[in-house]
Amino acid sequence: MESVQTALWVVALLVFLAIAFDFMNGFHDAANSIATVVSTGVLKPGQAVLFAATFNLIAIFIFHLSVAATVGKGIVQPGVVDTHVVFGALTGAITWNLVTWYYGIPSSSSHALIGGIVGAVIAKAGAHSLISGGIMKTVAFIFISPLLGFLLGSMMMVLVAWVCRRATPSKVDRWFRRLQLVSAGAYSLGHGGNDAQKTIGIIWMLLIATGYASSSDIAPPTWTIVVCYTAIAAGTMFGGWRIVKTMGQKITKLKPVGGFCAETGGALTLFLATWLGIPVSTTHTITGAIVGVGSTQRASAVRWGVAGNIVWAWIFTIPASAFVAAIGYWISLQLF
Repeated sequence: MESVQTALWVVALLVFLAIAFDFMNGFHDAANSIATVVSTGVLKPGQAVLFAATFNLIAIFIFHLSVAATVGKGIVQPGVVDTHVVFGALTGAITWNLVTWYYGIPSSSSHALIGGIVGAVIAKAGAHSLISGGIMKTVAFIFISPLLGFLLGSMMMVLVAWVCRRATPSKVDRWFRRLQLVSAGAYSLGHGGNDAQKTIGIIWMLLIATGYASSSDIAPPTWTIVVCYTAIAAGTMFGGWRIVKTMGQKITKLKPVGGFCAETGGALTLFLATWLGIPVSTTHTITGAIVGVGSTQRASAVRWGVAGNIVWAWIFTIPASAFVAAIGYWISLQLF
């Protein structure tokens, strides 16, 4: 009886830690949803975070749980995950998020979590315990999602420029101040739909490993879905202003029309990835779209030095979080 009580206590602690990561994901990645709409002056910061959080939550009714299934069952071989692996994974992801948030670097919470899982699993059982297909499609989209965001953002900008070629600048600005609310809402839907599911996936992984859910279940418990979507929406309301400044002002200067094109290109990328069940980075996606929009004006409109620093953060995210996760795994062996 004592061991069951201890197991329940450990599982509850890890679920709390996962929800804390989900909340942090919201405020760390809030910039992805609201940076453009704030920088263009369409919404004030307080209005923007409430707006984005609302659409994060609405996403619970829109998207199938394909990403949660990938994270919960498609990355690690059955039987390998235990409480120590989950603790290590969450420790690595949370640590990297805190470091990048402090320095205002828009890195990927998604890839920090994947890196954490990889590092903890390798520390326990070696690389052969990972499912190569799930890892490879996640790694591939490190490159595909920003490139697709870049392509769609720049194409949207060119299309809009052609459609509005005879309209006056003031009229275009007035139209797209309204339309940017649509694009920002769509991007926030994609953010909630893809990112909340990653935490649902790791909690599902934990429940299966500890016997509180079955690997034959086709969906995670309903409470995990509600709690994770609520946590990410609450985190978005808290906001991540250091990163908002980088995303909204330092990469390139945006007008409402540019914000609309970047958000629309990014939202389409997120919808596609979520439909395919691929956990992608909302940070990578919107950064690629913003750079794409800026580059259609002129190459010098993009501050390539800032964009370059962001890319370096992307490269280091998985190995850095994996390294911390491996340390977290060994520490957890001493704790419980």
